[in-house]
Formats: sequence, structure tokens, C-alpha cells
Amino acid sequence: MSGTTATTAERSGRSPAASAAQSRFRPELQGVRALASVLVVVYHVWLDRISGGVDVFFLVSGFLITGQLYRASLRGKVQLRPMWGRMIKRLFPAAMTVLLAVVVASALLLPEDRWFQTIREVFASALFYENWQLAADSVDYFAQHNTASVVQHFWSLSIQGQFYLLWPVVFVALGLAVRRFGWPLRRTVNVMLVTLFAASLAYSVHLTAADQPLAYFHGLTRVWEFALGGLMAMFLDTVTLPRRLRILLGWVGVAGLVLCGIVLRVDTVFPGFIALWPTLSAGLVLVAGQTGSGFGADRWLSSKPLGYLGNISFSLYLWHWPVLVFYLIVREREAVGLLGGAVVLGVSFLLSVLTYHFIENPIRLSKIGSVKRWGAYRFALLALAPVLIAAGVWGGYTTAEANYSIALGDPDHPGAVAHTPGFVYRGSASPSIVPPMLKLPEDWAGIGDDQCTTSPRNDELKVCTQDPAGPPAKRVVVVGDSHMQQYLAAFLPMVQSEGWQITSMLKGACPFSATSDLMPGDQPCFDWNKAAAAEIVAMRPDAVVTLGSLNVGAGITETTPQGFLDRWARLDRAGIPVVALRDNPRFGFDVAACVAERTPDDPACARDRDDVLPPDPSYTTMANVPGNVSFLDFTDYFCGMDVCPATVGNVLVYMDDNHVTATFLTTLSPIVDKQMSAALKW
Repeated sequence: MSGTTATTAERSGRSPAASAAQSRFRPELQGVRALASVLVVVYHVWLDRISGGVDVFFLVSGFLITGQLYRASLRGKVQLRPMWGRMIKRLFPAAMTVLLAVVVASALLLPEDRWFQTIREVFASALFYENWQLAADSVDYFAQHNTASVVQHFWSLSIQGQFYLLWPVVFVALGLAVRRFGWPLRRTVNVMLVTLFAASLAYSVHLTAADQPLAYFHGLTRVWEFALGGLMAMFLDTVTLPRRLRILLGWVGVAGLVLCGIVLRVDTVFPGFIALWPTLSAGLVLVAGQTGSGFGADRWLSSKPLGYLGNISFSLYLWHWPVLVFYLIVREREAVGLLGGAVVLGVSFLLSVLTYHFIENPIRLSKIGSVKRWGAYRFALLALAPVLIAAGVWGGYTTAEANYSIALGDPDHPGAVAHTPGFVYRGSASPSIVPPMLKLPEDWAGIGDDQCTTSPRNDELKVCTQDPAGPPAKRVVVVGDSHMQQYLAAFLPMVQSEGWQITSMLKGACPFSATSDLMPGDQPCFDWNKAAAAEIVAMRPDAVVTLGSLNVGAGITETTPQGFLDRWARLDRAGIPVVALRDNPRFGFDVAACVAERTPDDPACARDRDDVLPPDPSYTTMANVPGNVSFLDFTDYFCGMDVCPATVGNVLVYMDDNHVTATFLTTLSPIVDKQMSAALKW
């Protein structure tokens, strides 16, 4: 490397640390990887927790690839094409096999309302951006397993794939800088690793505190784990410790890995600074190295059983999650229990063994997808094709089946109109229930993003407006949380029928209030509400529609918080009328899932009206209600005299346990129009 100040060892192409360390610690790496994989599986299956094992995988990956890239840089050139080719042969066979199996099993076993999500995530997993897909979908990775995504565990493989793609490019750029400026390679690599470690860890701590679900999937919050592995590759062989101390460190590291998932609630604190626990525990095992003692953890970790588990650990990680989710779905359970967990583990282990011996290892050792020239990349296309084609065909079928929109006045599907006095059904004898289950996750009303602007008062306040063809007859603002978003389905038809302009200001779990009522102390909700109120006063619309109560349902108390009245009072002072809607009932179970598993008329999918609704709305007992407020209660259209059913007028009322389908609220539109116009004397 001309023009550099490299050491003699660097100029000769030898790496006294990185090269020797990786060969010396290979058995421990296999053992640590095996232990991490087993812990991930066991904690997933029986404890509903994450053990920190994926963080260990990232550390080990950083350890291995950094050493390889450093040695390649010493030789003068990082060869990207062969390196990426080897990565393809390592990851693709098992990953694509599992994904193809998931597509087939999902089409046969998953409820239809989960098809779109699964198809979307299969594509994301196959193309290694599942972590970003989950972040965009605001997925709770720690939700109940029987409702979780079948392939959500591919988020970690996606981050690894992104790292394998970008890390070599970083070293290429580093090599260019070393040659250009004459920097010593080893010192430059170490400075880069320390900088990335510190910056990524700081960002991880910050984002975990601000938005933990996003931080969990964000690639930049994990870079420090790879960098830590890289630092160990660069320095590990220079560490000399007494044998007894290394024996102690080895067992401390193993104990730390085992205890991580038991002690920590990973679902609330990862991946911030607490992720140092599993990564440093794995690091202690590597620092301990090969002690040569019969009492050392390394003797156990380098044993043949753990070595074999290390070999199949990748396949085991890939298989265990879909096996767990499908087991819970087929058995209609929320937890596996001791016997069920043993079945899941046994099936996962068997599939992993078969995958390793008949797919993963044979392809890795064969000439298929040779890393020379472009063979590995042709193999990647060949491996991807069945997965993408199968998911695409499934997606096309699903889209065609879900292509449904209700027309007001449809005699087969009167919906809410069926509960109007004197209604007589004139439709067919055996109509279908709408919306189709396939469409259910997408059965939300909304105004297109191209008709939205961000308020200068608050970055999270989106103001979306649907205009009529001509000058608006009335300007109406719909403001609040998801229970107001669902009502857009009832109001948007009035853009055409009445010439109204409909504007929405919506934030999930944040009703329009002067306080944060659903999550006390939620400062972002409080700030958003303050900005929304100021925006509405500045707009001076003809009416504002919002919630008039919360928590209508079994086992909870319907309330009208004082914060609601405070917001209404501010609008009263501005001369703006308010229409407050009584909240719809909450069932406490997934109504749509019940209908899918049973029948629309099954009593198990309904609730007695007295069980979910108090006789009088909560706002009837509130004092000092401002004079600008009119209340509307559509409970009689959700419920009959005695029962709140799952379907009304051949239309599914609920899409989950508390949100109303856009299809049903569309059928409520003429009723809302009539009652609102009467209340406001329009």
C-alpha cells in the first residue's frame, strides 16, 4: 500500500489480531451462536419475550465480516462481487425455502383478513427490507403471537442483509481514503469503528426513549452492535488475561445471555443501552476464549452438540416463528403451554435439520451459484423467483377477491338503514356479508395524501381536505383519533350529495381534548391537540365534528372528560358549532375474527346491549356543557333493542374489537346527514 504508514505486518498482508482471532475463537462463535438461537426460540415460545439473541447475531456478524474486510484491505483490494456472492449462497437457500413454505401455509391456514399484510411482508422479507416495512406499518413486535405477522422475525435478517451490503462499501471507501491521505489502515479502521459505535449507540438510546417500536426496527440503532463485533475482531487477540479470570468471564458471559430474557422486559427497553447486556455477555465469552480447562464454558460451547446447533441455528431461527404462529392459529390459542411448546420446538428442530442437510449445506458446498463471475447472482434470481411469483399470484387473487365497494341503496346490503323504523328488506334471500374478509384490514376511510398539508403549528398535524366540485355549501372539520377517522366514511359522501367541504385532523389514540385522556401524560398528544385547536379557530369552519364520549363497552366506564368540554368551550368563544358523537361500543374481542371462525349470526359474536352500553350517554350528566355543542347518538344503528350484533343489514359492523368498518359507516351516511343538518338547523 504505497503512500501509507502501515506497519510491517500490514504491508505483508498479515493481521495479527483479526486473522488469528477468528480462527482461534471459531468454536466459541459456533457455541455462542447456538446458545443465542436456542434462547431466542425458547423465550419466544414459552416466555413471550426476546432474549437478546438477535443482538448477539449482529455482534458475531460484525466480528466475522470486519475481520474478513480488514484482511482484504491489507492485501490491497476488497472484492465486492465475490463477497456478496458468498453472502447470497449463505442466506438465500434457507431464507427463500422458509418464505415459500410460509406463502403456501398462509394461503391455507391464515384468516383472510391477514392475507394482504402477509403478502406485503413476504415481499419485504425476500428483498431484505422487512425491518423498514414493520416500522412503516407501526407493528408491535411484542403483540400476541396468534395475531402476529408470520414473517416479522425476518426483520433481523433484513438488517443483516443491509449490513452485508453496505459494510464492504464502507471499507472500499476507507481504503480509498487511506491510499489518498496516507493514513495507517489499522488505526483508521479502529477510529471508524469507535465513531460508529458511539454515534449509533447514542442514537439508539435517544430513539428508544422517543419511539421504542421504531427504534426496534431502525437499522441505524443496530450499527453499534456490528461495530462492537468489529472492534473485538481488531483487538481481541491482543488481550492477555490469567486463565482463572478467563474461566470466570466465560461463565459470567453465558449466565448473562441466559438471564437477559428472564430479567429484562425487552419489549420496552430494547435496543437502547440495555442491549449492551447481551452483546457484552457474548463478548465476555469471546474474551475468555479457549481456556483449555475442563471447567471452562468454552469446553461446553465447543462441544459437538452445540457445534451442531450452531450449524443449524440459522434455519432454526427462520423456522421457529412461523411454526409457532401457525400452531396458535390452528389450535385457536393465545399461548402454547408446556406440551404445545415442546411440539413447536420439535417441529422447528426437525425442519431445521432437513433444511440444513438437504438445502442449505448442499448448496453452500456445491458449484451452484459459483461466486466466480455472476453465478451467485443468477442463483439469487433463481431462488427469489418462486417466492416472488407465488406471493404475486396470491396477491393478485387476493386483490381481485377484495375488489368490492358498496353502493348506497344496495337492496342486498342496507347496513345501518336496516335499523330505521319501518324498514322492509327487499334484497335476495341469501346475500353475502360485506366487506369481504380479504378487504377488512384496508376498510378505512381517508382523504388522499395529495390533499393534505402539514400545519406549521405542529409537524404531526396533517390537515387533509376533500373539496366539492364547486364552492362549498358548508365547511366541516372532523377532528380526533381513529374513532373519528372511521366516521370519514359517513361524511365523505356528503361532499358530492351536499356540496360540503370535509377537512380531517386526526391522530391515533389522541381524542380532541385539552388533556391526554387515553394515555395520561402523553405530551405529543397534548401538543397536537393544542395545535389542532388553534388551526380550527384560524379556519373558522361551519362545524366541527368530534367525539362526545370515551370507553363505551363491557367492563369499562363511559366518560366525557373535562378536557373535551374545555376544547368545546374554546370553539364556543370563537363562534364555531360543535357536533359531538357518542362513541361506538367496544366488544373486548375481535368481532370480525369471530365471524370468520363461526357465522355472522352466531350469538358468541354478539353482546347483549345492556352489557356494553349504559342506558344514558355520559355527557347527559356533565355540567357546564358549552352552548355551541349538539350531541348525536347513533347507538340504535349499531345495536338492536336487546343485542349489539356483529352484522347489521348484511354488513359487518366491526373490523376488530372496537373500530367500525368503513362499509358500515358508509351505509350510515344518509342518517348522519339528516341528523346533523337537523341539529345545526342547516
